[in-house]
Amino acid sequence: MEDTKLSNGVGVEGDIETGSIGGGSGRGAVSCDVPCSDSREVETKGLRDRTMSFFHLYQPHPRKPKEYHSVQTVLLAYQSLGIVYGDLGTSPLYVFSSIRLSNPGEEDLLGIFSLIFWTLTSIALIKYVFVVLRADDHGEGGTFALYSFLCRHINFQSKLTIQNTRLDSDAKMKYYTLGSRMKSKTKELLERSSAAQSFLSFVVLLGTCMVIGDGALTPATSVLSALQGIQSVSSSITQKHVIIMAVVLLVALFIFQQCGTSKVSSSFSPIMLMWFGSNIAIGVYNIVKYEPSVFKALSPHYIIIFFSRNGVTGWTLLGAIFLCITGAEAMFADLGHFNKNSIQLAFSSFVYPALVITYAGEAAYLIKHPHRMGNAFYSSIPEPVYWPMFVVSTLAAIVASQSMISATFSIVKQSLALGCFPRVNMVHTSSKHEGQVYSPEINYTLMIICIALVVGFQDGVQLGNAFGVVVVWVMIITTCLITLVMLVIWDTNLILVSGFFTIFVTIEGVYMTSLLNKVPQGGWAPFAISAFFLTVMLSWTYGRSQKSIYEAQQKMSLRELDDTLSSASVQRPQGICFFCTDLVNGIPPIIRRYIHHANSVRKIMVIVTVRTLPITTVLPEERLVVGKLGLDGVYRCLVQFGYKDLPSMEGDDYVSSVVAKLREQAETTEEIEKLDSAMKEGVVFVMGRTILKANKNRRWLLRFTINYLYRFLQKNCRSGVSTLKVPQEKTLQVGMFYEI
Repeated sequence: MEDTKLSNGVGVEGDIETGSIGGGSGRGAVSCDVPCSDSREVETKGLRDRTMSFFHLYQPHPRKPKEYHSVQTVLLAYQSLGIVYGDLGTSPLYVFSSIRLSNPGEEDLLGIFSLIFWTLTSIALIKYVFVVLRADDHGEGGTFALYSFLCRHINFQSKLTIQNTRLDSDAKMKYYTLGSRMKSKTKELLERSSAAQSFLSFVVLLGTCMVIGDGALTPATSVLSALQGIQSVSSSITQKHVIIMAVVLLVALFIFQQCGTSKVSSSFSPIMLMWFGSNIAIGVYNIVKYEPSVFKALSPHYIIIFFSRNGVTGWTLLGAIFLCITGAEAMFADLGHFNKNSIQLAFSSFVYPALVITYAGEAAYLIKHPHRMGNAFYSSIPEPVYWPMFVVSTLAAIVASQSMISATFSIVKQSLALGCFPRVNMVHTSSKHEGQVYSPEINYTLMIICIALVVGFQDGVQLGNAFGVVVVWVMIITTCLITLVMLVIWDTNLILVSGFFTIFVTIEGVYMTSLLNKVPQGGWAPFAISAFFLTVMLSWTYGRSQKSIYEAQQKMSLRELDDTLSSASVQRPQGICFFCTDLVNGIPPIIRRYIHHANSVRKIMVIVTVRTLPITTVLPEERLVVGKLGLDGVYRCLVQFGYKDLPSMEGDDYVSSVVAKLREQAETTEEIEKLDSAMKEGVVFVMGRTILKANKNRRWLLRFTINYLYRFLQKNCRSGVSTLKVPQEKTLQVGMFYEI
């Protein structure tokens, strides 16, 4: 690696890898493994110097977290009830009903309630509320936020990694955080080992796929569990009737997604407030009437009694008990919609006590009516309020489903922005809230999977088994990532790190072993769903990386471009030509192919790269980075987005913005006149349509991935030019064949 100096004297160490076009992160090493002559090294350095000279170094803007008054925090806490706690709040619908224990005695039920209480307390309250919420990425949470947080502190080099290589100018951006200067052994290990980096990226992708699978399992489980309560009213209502009602309701729910969550978001919080309030009232009623001493189960020794009485059977029941914290991950994933204080306030002061009282009420009722455990929630409802609670339960299940479906759209958008998911259509359904998006392809894929789960399993218990497997793996992945944050970024005492990791991996690991026992009884479903999406994501990521590496190796040298443009056979008509490429550093081979076949190129040529950074957002004044490449009429342009930004710019507005930036930097009046004249003559965008083919020397799995999986995804995904919303009449595609 060599140091290059920018025009302002600031050094940038090493070569630069690619950004992405159209939201992708196609990575390609700029430095090739092929040997280079000394003259080529000098030329490469000159090219790098000139290419890098256009980067603007902005003055740092210290970001101060937004401060909220007490009233604002309380209001946000109320609003979070409908967005964050729908899934977690509706878990009482199916936890006790999923536990299959013959002739449970009082000590068994107290032991189950004790397990529920301590699981909620240790994982939901202590782990998520007091620890995980601190690891936000400028206010954003979730698996990708954790990963981007780590990426900015670790120098990743693996081909599988999702993040883009840092530029020196990145650290000057408002929402960018300087990398950690700590020299921890964990950081050094990760930076030295490409295998460790690839494994970490794989784990993040796996966790993402699990969350996507959750988007299908949550509606199926919640809606089916809520509707099954109607069977308590009449024996003539069979399970087939419940399945039909569930399918109809789910189809309506998914069709409604295109309207956007903003249409119903105002009703989410009142519904969940009504849900929690009703459960508290019923729970208190059941405790007072059936077993006022039920809270003695808060003593952990009842857990020991439970396992001593039930042995291996008790261990197998842990999978059903674990369902009490399904949805806890949403507290972190939806952090960007609120703030830490509001989520902590809502859970610790209202949701957590409400859940404890609800489960205590069910346990108290079952102590006197153990034979009704199969329909515990609805059986414990007093008869006068049965139908109102049935309506509220169904509405709450819809809220829980809506929340997870919306979260799935958001995480797919983040995956797409960071280049590890094929480009699907993302529609913003609200002009006020940027995070509210809708993807038709993902929506109807989830609908098909969800309906297949309901029709295939036809039982809330088996769906609960599948549901738990998804949640526990996501939580284990979060525990591992938080441990890395503690080691690499927070510089936490090693004893505390070891304690955190050991305690929570042990708790979640025990639950995981129990849930794996449920694989034959429905637990295989999330693995199948995750395997499908993981295959898509890995195939896309690998294909993009191989494409970018090939382009980096075949890129034009500055001397070659200079000679080509100076050739008498090449015409230079008026106008502007934008060449869209994944390469941040270097001249892409598409330019060579275009000029070779067209024998002409416009007077003004701009090489464009759309780059997604591992940060939440990029300010408007930082969106475009432009400058002269060094040759007559040849320029570079970076279009930069954060992973939460909407990567979309109108073609005409984009052209005007780029030309305005170039005019600001023009050194002579003649250069300004050339830009203005070219602007009047018209614009064309040149896109490369590449076809990848793996050569015979590759392994069969890699050949299959490139020749079939990636090619299928490439043919059926959206074009990268859609990011800039360029009219088709201004777009020119150049076909290219890459044998890799």
